[in-house]
Amino acid sequence: MVRKTIAGLTAVALVAGFAVAAELKSGPQTGEKVPGPFHPLNINGEKAGQKNCLYCQNGPNPVAVVFARSTDCEETAKLLKKLDEATAKHTKCEMGSYAVYLTDDDKAEEKLKALVKNQGLKNLIVAVDNPAGPEKYQINKDADVTVLLYTDHVVKANHTFKKGELNDAKIDEVVKDVAKILPENK
Repeated sequence: MVRKTIAGLTAVALVAGFAVAAELKSGPQTGEKVPGPFHPLNINGEKAGQKNCLYCQNGPNPVAVVFARSTDCEETAKLLKKLDEATAKHTKCEMGSYAVYLTDDDKAEEKLKALVKNQGLKNLIVAVDNPAGPEKYQINKDADVTVLLYTDHVVKANHTFKKGELNDAKIDEVVKDVAKILPENK
């Protein structure tokens, strides 16, 4: 009887351990402060072609930021389009949004300029940085897409996806969570 109980508890512990291990953490988590300034190369917007601190530019306003690795992922492009639309919808509260592609692809700038044009991005700034990303942000190398939704420099939602996990339903979840960073009645 005791052996069966111990074996059962061991099995439960193993399953729980695998569940925890399967959860991919990337970037600051909900409730944590956003680490601060960094200067990626902007692809579009007022500072296109320059290194610019998008964290600084947005200040304490509501912000949606995407860290992505694949410059040719259709699902990431869809996510950016929806966040661009959400940003336009919430201009009264000065919502900002940006996507930072973490890559050393020498054709990244060309690809990202095409992405901006093809998606018709008007409000979301696209930028490029080194593959590791800003050091203090601790973007997991196994995360293909990390989305941070924050206001007053505090993360209100973090969505992290491995390659192939981002889909229409997950995009809708991210966009729904934009409400978490908006002031009431905006």
